[in-house]
This record gives sequence, C-alpha cells and structure tokens, in this order.
Amino acid sequence: MLLNAPTIHDVLFNDNIKRNASDMAICDESTSISWHQLRERCISLAVEMKDTLGLGEHQHIALLIGNRTEFIESMLSGIIAGLWITPVNTHLNSSEVNYIIGDSGAKVLFYDDQHAHLIEDYLQGNQQTCECINIEEFCSMTYQKKPNNENSELTENCFPLSGAAGGTMLYTSGTTGKPKGVKRNKPGSLDEVMKRMQSGGKMFGLDGKGPHLVTGPLYHAAPMLFALYDLLNGAPMVIMPKWNNQMFVDLVIQHGITTTHLVPTMFVRLLNDNAIAEKQTDFTTLQLVLHGAAPIAKSTKQKMLQWWGNILVEYWGGTEAGVTTLVTSEQWLEHPGTVGKPLPHFDVYVGDDAGNPVDNSSVGQSSKDTGNESPLEGLLFCRHHQLSQVFEYHHDDKKTQLSHPQPYVFCIGDIGYVADGFVYLSDRQSNMIISGGVNIYPAETEQALLEHEAVADVAVFGIPSNEWGEDVKAAIQLKPGFEPSKALAESIIGFSREKVATYKAPKSIDFESLLPRTPTGKLLVRLLKERYQ
Repeated sequence: MLLNAPTIHDVLFNDNIKRNASDMAICDESTSISWHQLRERCISLAVEMKDTLGLGEHQHIALLIGNRTEFIESMLSGIIAGLWITPVNTHLNSSEVNYIIGDSGAKVLFYDDQHAHLIEDYLQGNQQTCECINIEEFCSMTYQKKPNNENSELTENCFPLSGAAGGTMLYTSGTTGKPKGVKRNKPGSLDEVMKRMQSGGKMFGLDGKGPHLVTGPLYHAAPMLFALYDLLNGAPMVIMPKWNNQMFVDLVIQHGITTTHLVPTMFVRLLNDNAIAEKQTDFTTLQLVLHGAAPIAKSTKQKMLQWWGNILVEYWGGTEAGVTTLVTSEQWLEHPGTVGKPLPHFDVYVGDDAGNPVDNSSVGQSSKDTGNESPLEGLLFCRHHQLSQVFEYHHDDKKTQLSHPQPYVFCIGDIGYVADGFVYLSDRQSNMIISGGVNIYPAETEQALLEHEAVADVAVFGIPSNEWGEDVKAAIQLKPGFEPSKALAESIIGFSREKVATYKAPKSIDFESLLPRTPTGKLLVRLLKERYQ
C-alpha cells in the first residue's frame, strides 16, 4: 500500500472540516456531535469493525437501531469498511427480526437498548449465526481508545479511496409476503461511492446548503439515504426519534430546517392539526420537501402547496432501484397526479411480459401524437442507460431474472401510463382486483373515496366472490365527528359511484378505527385481506 495514497480520512467531510469543524454535524434527541467528531468516529468505528471484529470486505452486518446518531455513524462506517449493511425495521416482531438476521447472513448485528427485547429469543436459541453487539457500548469503547502511533498510521492508511466500498442490502416492506433482501448495484471503489452519493444528492436538490430534518425511520431507504446525501454535501442533520406534529414544527423553527422528506400521512396529520393551523406557523426556512413512498391524494397535495408554496418535489421509485422519476410543484400543477419525468439515466414505458414497449404511446408521446384517445395503461418498465442489472434479490436468482426481462430493463410491479413524458401510477400489480374478468386498480377507487367528507383514510382490495371471482371491498377510517353506520356506508358507496365506474366502486365497506400502515405510510393490505381468505 502506498503510504501517501489518498484515504477516506482525506475526503470525508473535508470541506466542512475546513469551514466549521466544531459546528454541529448531527444531533438527535439527546446527542450532538461536530463535523470533526463525526469524521473521527466513523473512521474509528470502521477500523474496529475490520480489526477487532474481523469483518472482511463484502461481508454483511445488520443494524437494529432507532433514530439516533449511532445509526448514521454505523452506516458510514460500514460503507468505509466495505461491508453490506442491512438496516432492520424496528417495528417488526421478534420472529421477523430473526428471519432477517438469518436470511441476510449478517456476521454482526448492532442493536441499541431500546430494541434489545427484539433479539432475546434469538440469543436464547440454538441457531445463532451472528454476533450481537450493543451499539452504544461498542461506540463508547471505540471512542475512548487512545490510538498509539501504530494505530494512527493504520487509521490514516487502511481505507484507500481505490478500495472496496460498502453498500446497502435493504429489505422490501413485506406488505404482501416475506420481505426480500435487495442489493443495489454499487460502484467498485470507495471514491466512486462517495461521489455518487454526493452527486445524487445534488440531483434531488440536496446540495448541503442548510440543515436537513429526518422525520421518518432511518431503517427505511428514503429518509436514510436522502439524509446521507445531504450530509455528505455539507448539510447538518437533525434526527427526530419518531414523527410528532408539534416536534416537527419546533425543530423546523429551532434549526431553520431547509430540506426534509415527508410521506403523505404526515401531510394529512399536519393539515388536520387545528392547533398548528391556528398558530399560523412560519415555515419559510423550508426550501425543499421531498415526498413519496405512498400515493398522495390530489386534494392533500393542493392544500400543502397552498400552505407551504411550491417547495414540494415528489418522486417515484422503490427499494430495488431508488428514485426513478421526479416532479416539481410547478410541473405537478400543470400535470396533476403525475409522479414526474424519468431521471436523465432512465427511460420509463409500458411494456409486455418480455419488457418490450407496447407501442409509441408508452414511451412518453402524447395521445394526440399517437392517434390514441387515451394513453395506454399497463405494467411499467424502466430502462437504465448504464447498468445492465440495477439490483439483485438476495438468494433469489430467479426473482432477479424475472425482474430484469432484458439487459438494462427492470420492473418492480407498478401499473401506470406515460403521457407527454410524464409518468402516472395506477396501482401495484399485486394489488390488482379481477372482478368478472375485468382489471380494477384499487388506487383509483381510493382516490375517489378520499374526496368524501367523512373519509380520513381508506384501503380498497378484492375479496373472494363466487359470482365474480372477486368483489371490491373498502376499509375506511373515519374523520373525527363521524360515526360508523349502515346509512353512512351506503352514502359513501353512492358517492364513489359518482366518481368512478360502478364496477370499480366498493360493494361493501368495513369501518376501521385505524388502518394498518407502516411508519413510512405503506398500507398493510394483507392484514385486511387475510380476514376473508
């Protein structure tokens, strides 16, 4: 190894070290660390992972850690050490956590005190495949070490920028079955990974100019990666432990937050919080609010734009390939309902089972140009301009191949259409209802039902029918002030028939006190459907 070769120590937060090494880089509910501390801690942890724990390049670790500074430090350290990192959903139960530990092949699981109870069964079992380490104790031990000259030299030179970089192996949310590990394609060197994350941040508007607020769980790809991109470009990171309306407002004001990521459920909660609305809170420091991860009602987005101005940027993507499309507020107002245009390195089109474009209308030409009355709706495919395989499913070559029907082409199961270059989503292929041989996409019906004055949240899905194969069922959560009744159900069904074709409207309604959603806003439809199986 060339002792004078550049290392991660030379470039990690280097610009920020020169400008403001003692200023806050990350803070959570109880801890605040500076840029200088963050750089030193990340490199020290990477050394400990490599030398003390014996973790080699491309091996796997897992993080069962809540929203706290140690999560970010562990992520960056794993990338520096060349490891595959799997954040574990802290809302899972013990058996689900055990499944991911085993399936991921993690050599080490880092956990915090708050979630230690989730691995009690694992530690007591006879099938332990990885070492479980308390991250608070591990970090404390690492940071208290006083390196001698030999260790200092190792720290400076054991992570050359030409060396292997780590990456994330994220698990799908498991809304319809067992979660699956997803490895995204990653660059071959540490230098390339850092540059890709920084340039990716700038492409989304996360250019490090102001504080970034983490509002969602860091185990989820979107809040975690968007925050990392902004941090690596120089933005201080403020971490919320979990979503709270008033805490969000307080942190935006206290830190002068300029960028953040929200999901539609958070918008709805803020809009329905009369106490916040009455205070006429000043959100003028916010310059960019990314949102996605779940569909948003047009009425909700319009209300947010009226409240905060044209600072919302919506995206479409998935665990598998990350962000695929973006749409600014101005573009959305001109094309209501769109999730945007493909990023420069993607094409998006409607395709057949082999991934071939169905016709010209599916690659973004307007219906007028193609002579069609309306754009063709179907399964959406993405073509990457550089990568022949964008991702792979861990231990599932068959599913990886099915998702990549052609080189450079992949599909993650979304139904939609493309018009005038803008992508519109109809639903997930797995959610589609087939009633009387007709395809019904629940998202369309859900959007219609959300326009009813009594409906706070809704899930539409198919239930078995002897006559039709499947009937359309709606599970509805009511707004405060409305009580479940047969008359109200009939009123809502009648309302929906004015908005969508009769066959798309629900035949029956169940009222729920609270619909099952993940913390990132995804509906757990399987928990509702399984009652009828």
